Amino acid sequence: MKTLFLLQLVSTFYMLGLIWFVQIVHYPLFALVGRGGFTRYQQAHQLRTTFAVGPMMLTEAATTVAIVYWPPPGMGPAFTWTGVGLLLVVWISTAALQVPRHHVLASRFAPRQIRGLVISNWVRTIAWTGRGVLLLVYLFQTFPDR
Repeated sequence: MKTLFLLQLVSTFYMLGLIWFVQIVHYPLFALVGRGGFTRYQQAHQLRTTFAVGPMMLTEAATTVAIVYWPPPGMGPAFTWTGVGLLLVVWISTAALQVPRHHVLASRFAPRQIRGLVISNWVRTIAWTGRGVLLLVYLFQTFPDR
C-alpha cells in the first residue's frame, strides 16, 4: 500500500507540474507559432506529448483505482473518492474539451481553438491541483513530524 501511494504521489505531482507548465507557458505560445508551419508543429506536438504524458496519466489512473480497493492506513473513503472524482474531471475534460481542439489544430491554425484550449485547460489545472493538495493533506496527516 505504501508503494501504491508513492506511485500515485509521484505520478500526480509529475502531472501537476506539467499541467501548470502547459497552462502558463505551452498552450499560450501556440498562438505565436503562426499559420505557416502550425499544422506540422501541432502534429509533432501531439505525438511527442503522448510519450511525455501517457505513461504517467495511466499510472495515476491505475493507482487511483487501486487505492479505492487497497487504501493506505488512514486514507478513508472521502479521500479516495474525492481523488477519483477529481481524476474523472481531468479525463472527461481531456476527452471532451482538449482532444477535440487538438484535432482541429492538427488540420489548421485556428486562433479561436487555441484560446478555447487555454481557457478549457483550467478545468484540468484546477482538478490536478486539487489532487495534489489532497495527497499532501494525507501525507502530512500520516507523517506529521517525521
